[in-house]
Amino acid sequence: MAAISLSKVQETAPALVNLYKSAGVSLTKHGLDGLRAAVYLVIDHSGSMRPYYKDGSVQALADRVLGLSAHLDDDGTVPVVFFSTDVDAETEIALADHQGRIDRIVAGLGHMGRTSYHLAMDAVIDHYLDSGSKDPALVVFQTDGGPVSKLAAERYLCKAARLPLFWQFIGFGDPGSKQFDFLRRLDELAVPEKRVVDNAGFFHAGEDPREVPDAELYDRLVGEFPAWLAAARAQGIVRPSA
Repeated sequence: MAAISLSKVQETAPALVNLYKSAGVSLTKHGLDGLRAAVYLVIDHSGSMRPYYKDGSVQALADRVLGLSAHLDDDGTVPVVFFSTDVDAETEIALADHQGRIDRIVAGLGHMGRTSYHLAMDAVIDHYLDSGSKDPALVVFQTDGGPVSKLAAERYLCKAARLPLFWQFIGFGDPGSKQFDFLRRLDELAVPEKRVVDNAGFFHAGEDPREVPDAELYDRLVGEFPAWLAAARAQGIVRPSA
């Protein structure tokens, strides 16, 4: 059973009903129906991301993540971290106030800097630990390029492998760009030499992420989550009942 019912979504966020239904199909397909998990969204706010804010791609991703979160978490909100050189904002998006929310947040932010993953990762880790949650967490981490400090990002990912956090990276932009070589490598980091479990995935959403069908996007967002859950339970990172 979903954390938030279809009728509640119809009442609070009618524009997300189709996304909610599509997310439910993907969760069932991957054996995740009824799972309880926290969901986070991390969004690239570097200068090269400007077109994706302007064309609605970032808002579309936020809406899709909300549709997914409604199945996994009953509070109707998703914590969001915007990052560039530093953490630019820590806030949330909610079912009841999702339309135009990204534009409203970004309007209050300053300079769009460079791309630095590790501080955003640290913000998610702190939020999760401070929340006191015992449920696993799915972190949807969007970016349009590799980080300034690759070593720091790799270190954070490897350290975070001992926490019940799975990092699903999603790339916006040219799939052939060398910018994404680092994320492909991060996805393949050795287990157990580098990290205790494989706690990350990566897929590319192309130059117009809005064109990726909802069903495909949800399959990619949750496709590696079951294998991580099994490995994390076996290592005692995630409690068996989760």
